[in-house]
Amino acid sequence: MFGWEFPPHIAGGLGTACEGIVKGLAHNGVETLFVMPSASGDEDQSATTIINASDVPVDFAEEMDVENFLDKVQFLHVGTNMVPYVDPEEFHNLVEEERRRQVKDFRIQYGQKYKFSGKYGANLMEEVARYAMVGGTIAMQHKDEIDVIHAHDWLTYYAGITAKRLTGKPLVVHVHATSFDRGSAENIDTRVFAIEKNGMLAADKVITVSDLTRNIVITKYGIDPEKVVTVHNAVDFSGRDNMQVERGVRDKVVTFLGRITFQKGPEYFIEAAAKVLKRTKNVRFVMAGSGDMMNRAIRHVARLGISDRFHFTGFLRGADVQKMFALSDVYVMPSVSEPFGISPLEAMRTGVPSVISRQSGAAEVLKYAFKVDFWDVDAMADQIYALIEYPALAHFAAVQGYDEVNTLKWNNATAKMKKVYESVIK
Repeated sequence: MFGWEFPPHIAGGLGTACEGIVKGLAHNGVETLFVMPSASGDEDQSATTIINASDVPVDFAEEMDVENFLDKVQFLHVGTNMVPYVDPEEFHNLVEEERRRQVKDFRIQYGQKYKFSGKYGANLMEEVARYAMVGGTIAMQHKDEIDVIHAHDWLTYYAGITAKRLTGKPLVVHVHATSFDRGSAENIDTRVFAIEKNGMLAADKVITVSDLTRNIVITKYGIDPEKVVTVHNAVDFSGRDNMQVERGVRDKVVTFLGRITFQKGPEYFIEAAAKVLKRTKNVRFVMAGSGDMMNRAIRHVARLGISDRFHFTGFLRGADVQKMFALSDVYVMPSVSEPFGISPLEAMRTGVPSVISRQSGAAEVLKYAFKVDFWDVDAMADQIYALIEYPALAHFAAVQGYDEVNTLKWNNATAKMKKVYESVIK
């Protein structure tokens, strides 16, 4: 299994989901080797064996020479090749010279270890390509042990493709989000889109986290519907009961928790907050997270004149996330596009009624969350107001929601994944 992050060091929901998946698979009798670019050593390995790609030198079985490797992994050697004003023979010579240079350069790198940052920085594409090389090495080293290769999101797809090409083992790619979730349809990163599509085409099966995402994979990426299977996300509930917190305010607390980016709809949350505050003052709004729209959100709050009722916490992790849920009376996920969205499940597990956008995968499985179109800030404000003003309604939503999310366990989700694995093993 190729991932990019794993708790306790995470930047978003992907690492949390990966932990839930390997634990659920272990419960269902599936052993995993979890590969990540940069492991810290303090990850929980009770349900999986973690392989740190930064510790593995690029090396292959003796019969696998460099030229053969580069032929199998075409995407790693991309030359300019667009040379104007040369005749066909000269062009052929230039291309051949470039190919020989790449083989020579690769030989120098052969046997070398890469120190991956495992972050989402400026050299991300370079890390993705190098991760593919190291991923191929790891797959060859464990060729006799593995039955299936499972790659999470676009960052690991090339590692998955490399492993499949070198070992001949089937590949399952897991789509937690697409380019169309991270930006508007007119503003997607074409490089990421190409990697996503290559991964989906190369895969024997594609797992999506919701029917919403499955529809995007089929319509926007042109993937055969027969190949695409929805397995809804779940949430790990271990060790999360009975967190006691002391509240410093008597006001009701309404919380947004997630990246402060366009996809997550922070501006709709702010607009709804302003509308609620026109009707009652006994409420505070919390925006927990960080992101590229943070400063814009702060200015938006200031312009609306609600700064005294609005709090920005910055990025929260681990126990602080659970503490924030425990302090909350209402949780809101106003996402513009959310492939699934685990956070409302975590909120409801803490007994917090949730308002979520209909444009989310979670809306497909949560009967007792309040649903609203992300853009309808009047309806969002009405639902928030009702939950803070009518205790009987809030109590009903909390009790029913708690019971509902307790059925959404990773053990059940990964039983479906196991069937996907079995369907591709020859």
